[in-house]
Amino acid sequence: MTVGVEEEFLLVDRRTGMPVARGPRVLEAAVPVLGGQAQKEFFGAQVEVCTRPTPSLSALRAELALLRKVVGEAAAGEECLLVATGTPAVPPGRPLTVTPGERYERMAARCSSLVGGYDGMVCGCHIHVGVAGHAQANHMRPWLPTLQAIAADSPFSLGRDSGWASHRSVEYARWPGVGPAPLLDEAGYERLADHLVRSGTLLDRRMIYWHARPSEHVPTLEIRVCDVNADLDVVVLLTALVRGLATSLVSDIGNGQPPPDLRDPRLHAAHALAARRGLTGEGLDPAGGEYVPALILAERLLARAEPGLAATGDLDLAEELFDRVRRSGGGAARQRAAHLRRGRLTDVVSELARTTAAS
Repeated sequence: MTVGVEEEFLLVDRRTGMPVARGPRVLEAAVPVLGGQAQKEFFGAQVEVCTRPTPSLSALRAELALLRKVVGEAAAGEECLLVATGTPAVPPGRPLTVTPGERYERMAARCSSLVGGYDGMVCGCHIHVGVAGHAQANHMRPWLPTLQAIAADSPFSLGRDSGWASHRSVEYARWPGVGPAPLLDEAGYERLADHLVRSGTLLDRRMIYWHARPSEHVPTLEIRVCDVNADLDVVVLLTALVRGLATSLVSDIGNGQPPPDLRDPRLHAAHALAARRGLTGEGLDPAGGEYVPALILAERLLARAEPGLAATGDLDLAEELFDRVRRSGGGAARQRAAHLRRGRLTDVVSELARTTAAS
């Protein structure tokens, strides 16, 4: 299976660490080099990059590193830094502005309560795996809270520690269309997607922001539950786990094994706990209903993905990268450690910018 990644980044002032709406100017410098792989995002203080599909994780990592390098250099030309984090550590100095464009303006008008303030800007990492249909999304549902915990990288919001490992998850959930994917077959997905748009719940099908969904613009399954991470090795690990899991589930799907029929309240609770704790403390197994240390759940995910990882030759790499994350505690823990040293949020931003650039 091929894989691809979309990463959303913040642009922050190099002196204050505050988000700055220089996205259009940064893209003006980056697009001649990267073409459509560098794109605008909803808020002006954001940019996005996207890789081409590839079967190779090493090629994926190299391409992501190049994309970060080019956009980072374009940002430096506009006196700002490229930062990979789910939410800004330093709050903006003025209300957020929406990137000009017909669709974004319609979204802002439709969801006016979510824009125009100092919060709400979030950056995710969207992982695409080249499988057709909705079956893998159904079978992946029990594992996505654990993937969310591994990716948690946004503890700060509005200039304070939010108490969450992934406050992006909290902010993002305010939007319509965000949450665990319902258990649907292909026809059921099409009917529900059409209903959400026709009823006015969503502006269009691209606003189906479920944690796992068939992509609306490429023939892939898109996993949207992860925070963007400054450490590129975490992104590679998450991508390896997604593909390994999707590959491992092929036999279950081919044998006609039904997906786990999870209770929605339990699944929502598992995602909430993953967002709050990350890899620290307990997580909730949505299938069995028991509370288990989050690291044990992560080890179970790695074990479930192992056949697929072995089939693609990625098992040793995934185990090595997972061991690094386990020792560090993940992105949220690293951000908090940077803040603890001197109590300065600008230190968090500097550390994130260095790690993003070092990739």
